[in-house]
Amino acid sequence: MSMINGIAASNGIAIAKAYHLAVPDLSFDKTTVANAEEEISRLDAALEISKKELEKIRENARVSLGDEHAEIFSAHLLVLADPELINPVKDNIRNNNINAEAALDETATMFIDMFRSMDNEYMKERAADIQDVTKRVMAHLLQVSFPDPALIDEEVIIIAEDLTPSDTAQLNKQFVKGFTTDIGGRTSHSAIMARSLEIPAVVGTKSITSSAANDVMIIVDGMEGTVIIDPTEDELATYKAKQEAFEQQKQEWAKLKNEPTITTDGVHVELVANIGTPEDVTGVQNNGGEGVGLYRTEFLYMGKSELPSEDEQFESYKAVLENMGDKPVVVRTLDIGGDKELSYLQLPKEMNPFLGYRAIRLCLERDDIFRVQLRALLRASVYGNLKIMFPMIATLEEFRQAKAILLEEKDKLVADGVSVSDSIEIGIMVEIPSTAVAAKQFAKEVDFFSVGTNDLIQYTMAADRMNERVSYLYQPYHPAILNLVHNVIEAAHAEGKWAGMCGEMAGDAIAIPLLLGLGLDEFSMSATSILPARTQITKLSKADMQELSQQALTLSTADEVEQLVRQKTGQ
Repeated sequence: MSMINGIAASNGIAIAKAYHLAVPDLSFDKTTVANAEEEISRLDAALEISKKELEKIRENARVSLGDEHAEIFSAHLLVLADPELINPVKDNIRNNNINAEAALDETATMFIDMFRSMDNEYMKERAADIQDVTKRVMAHLLQVSFPDPALIDEEVIIIAEDLTPSDTAQLNKQFVKGFTTDIGGRTSHSAIMARSLEIPAVVGTKSITSSAANDVMIIVDGMEGTVIIDPTEDELATYKAKQEAFEQQKQEWAKLKNEPTITTDGVHVELVANIGTPEDVTGVQNNGGEGVGLYRTEFLYMGKSELPSEDEQFESYKAVLENMGDKPVVVRTLDIGGDKELSYLQLPKEMNPFLGYRAIRLCLERDDIFRVQLRALLRASVYGNLKIMFPMIATLEEFRQAKAILLEEKDKLVADGVSVSDSIEIGIMVEIPSTAVAAKQFAKEVDFFSVGTNDLIQYTMAADRMNERVSYLYQPYHPAILNLVHNVIEAAHAEGKWAGMCGEMAGDAIAIPLLLGLGLDEFSMSATSILPARTQITKLSKADMQELSQQALTLSTADEVEQLVRQKTGQ
């Protein structure tokens, strides 16, 4: 047995066989063949296996993710059956007596390069489809395993260097009991997805892919951030007991599902959820969320070949608002850039995209895109309790400009006889230090603040949260961060406004007592963090936490703050 430490990314204990989700080695030698028809038969066999796999993946995607996600694989099946791609490969084998691998690679590369060079987004998407499909066929020709998370049909723990959003979207939690990766942090896409799927995860281990062999038994402890490889019988028994205790703990949390979040001294705070799609609302309701504190609308724009239409967006916003009833739903306008790209927008390549042309900066310049989204939101506003939030605001001028565009679109709709709610609150994400410092000025004009700590921390500490080498600087409890958050909350309350937080810090057990003491009104987090947070807050006194947080603001380091919280709360 050996133990590897990483970052605890999603609670729970998983015990199962390791399944390497590795990128296969698809290298080959070009050779001359004596029998071209044999090569063509090999190609046909590889095409047939690939077709069966893609049909199974499409069906799994349809059941677990819906028709829209499944259509990606329909496109892949069309590529497999396209005679304009397959016939030239066969002709290449016959005419030049070369092996199937070389013929497939040459023909596919020609098409991929041709489509990529066209000034047409649809054709560029086709290039990506051809690349994905030919990789699969090539793997079967070379008889190397081509890992597919969607094809897993036994209990496993996935091991990978990293998981892409599309990898995680294919995971079936009936079989995938957990995952662990070499890279990543608590705020990486894969970690956030793991919490949504409610499967244990440990990320950023640096070496799990080289340390654990395929099929070896491993344990992922998503609470401690450890992975045990090839455990002894005693260790298995210990972790099975820990697993059962965690399941019992979840049942205890579930009892608070329909209860308000009230401290021991009678103060109510709002616990709400971060979501990415209308389907995520089920998780909010199942976990006792009192609303939605962040609807990340960029998922409507991703994985497509063109911008979503106004009606398409309207239906998504309406579905979330209707399903949440009279509970608040805070919708963040399009936040693209940084680590989230849209292939069809052809944004300029930047040296530092996190500090570049993104979010509200893009929307104000491309107001054709922005206005479509705002109209869809305004039309949906009559179906629930909508609040609109602009991301990445650095100056008051940006907020005023964005609000003016919103009000212009509202006036146009009303003039056209379209019903629009008159009680939409308009707020901002506080994720840029300049905004947190100038919160007093902003508080006079916005209806609410929501602190986006994932970016606020990386900008304040000048430490890229995706960079493993500086991850030690990603410090939510640093007094500098706490002082900025305190400044934002104080500024909001001075103007009779409310302040929330939608970064991962809001669901962090060490941060929660501090945020409660600082006066945070609304905590927005992954849906699965709500019940543990409610259990924690109902055992705390706000008055005591105020004393704690005031003391924390005077400390010098994040470690000192963490020790203080543990000492005062017994964590």
